[in-house]
Amino acid sequence: MAERPEDLNLPNAVITRIIKEALPDGVNVSKEARRAISQAASVFVLYATSCANNFAMKAKRKTLNATDVMSAMEEMEFERFLQPLRESLEAYKKGQKGKKEASEQKRKDAKEKKNDVEENDKSREEEEEEEERMDEDQEAENEVEEEEVEN
Repeated sequence: MAERPEDLNLPNAVITRIIKEALPDGVNVSKEARRAISQAASVFVLYATSCANNFAMKAKRKTLNATDVMSAMEEMEFERFLQPLRESLEAYKKGQKGKKEASEQKRKDAKEKKNDVEENDKSREEEEEEEERMDEDQEAENEVEEEEVEN
């Protein structure tokens, strides 16, 4: 685990993208300011994680969950972010549910396609066997006709 906030820095590309999305077009941010925002974000994440971990420990759990994070936000007096956070969490859950359903549908479709292919293979095999039988019957008939012609 990191002992200092400087040990855990968020990726600069992520910080830059968040800053650009938050500010109006045409506003520039110095390298120094981006670095300060990055450090502040790292400190915030560490503090929020620590607070959420306290709630998980009180509940005798080792895994942090969304409720722990919500409680931590409240404890840190960031109540105004709770509703947007809940909405983001709901959107995430819906997205995950949609992905899961799509994955299950894809798996189901693949299984059906495999079954169709197997059925088609069986049909082809049956057709080939029927053709072989017909060829054998035809050959037998031809042999009988040849014997009759010879006699």
